[in-house]
Amino acid sequence: MEEVYSQIANLGFPIAVSVYLLVRVEGKLNKLTESINELSKAIIGMK
Repeated sequence: MEEVYSQIANLGFPIAVSVYLLVRVEGKLNKLTESINELSKAIIGMK
């Protein structure tokens, strides 16, 4: 049973951190995509 707890501690924490970081990065990528689209529209409007 102690080995199971050890495996959960060794694998669970990195998985949880990875999921957390992926969720945060995904939100920032969506905002970046929106900003790039707005910038493209602004550049087209300047012509």
